Amino acid sequence: MYRLALTLSILIYGCSSGGIDVREVKEGATERGVASWYGEPYHGRRTASGEIYDMYQLTAAHRSLDFGTIVRVRRSDTEAEVDVRINDRGPFIKGRIIDISYSAAQKIGLDIDGVAPVEIRVLRRSQQSERQPESTTPDRPCFWVQVGAFGDLKNADRAVVALKARGEKALAIEGPEGLIRVRIGPFTDEKDGDAALDRLRGEWPNAAVVECGG
Repeated sequence: MYRLALTLSILIYGCSSGGIDVREVKEGATERGVASWYGEPYHGRRTASGEIYDMYQLTAAHRSLDFGTIVRVRRSDTEAEVDVRINDRGPFIKGRIIDISYSAAQKIGLDIDGVAPVEIRVLRRSQQSERQPESTTPDRPCFWVQVGAFGDLKNADRAVVALKARGEKALAIEGPEGLIRVRIGPFTDEKDGDAALDRLRGEWPNAAVVECGG
């Protein structure tokens, strides 16, 4: 599934409409391509705009749109949509045009699919005085169960497939030094993380509960 998602993003990129010309960007300008999402391990880190990234706010990363620009992300396959504020730079994977926060991804089902074809539309250009959207879950705790860290993508893929076959919500996240970290969650209650850890200990003895951002 992970590899199929990457293949999908490359195929759609080949027929995308091209990027928004930021030199003449106007409200209503659109761009089509592939969206992805990012959360942990970037949660709590500084974004390109200088803000601290909060995966529970409705924000996004774009390669060139001014920070503070509000855009609507609409899935081409399901028509689900969410409005986000640009406060970071990215994505840096060929074929993807926007990286949205975990909270934004939840609203359109992208947290499950990983990537999806979208159209983004500029709703409002950047305004320095604009109030930032409030977090949907302020000060909300967040935990993952990390099953393992893999240097080989194929091994990470196999782990994700095996975990999903057991009914776990698993995903592979690129971590530092090129390691692919396989995790399940996230959980908003540490007890739920502990329960998941108990389910996995027999097959994955090195699994551990970690905080988001860790």
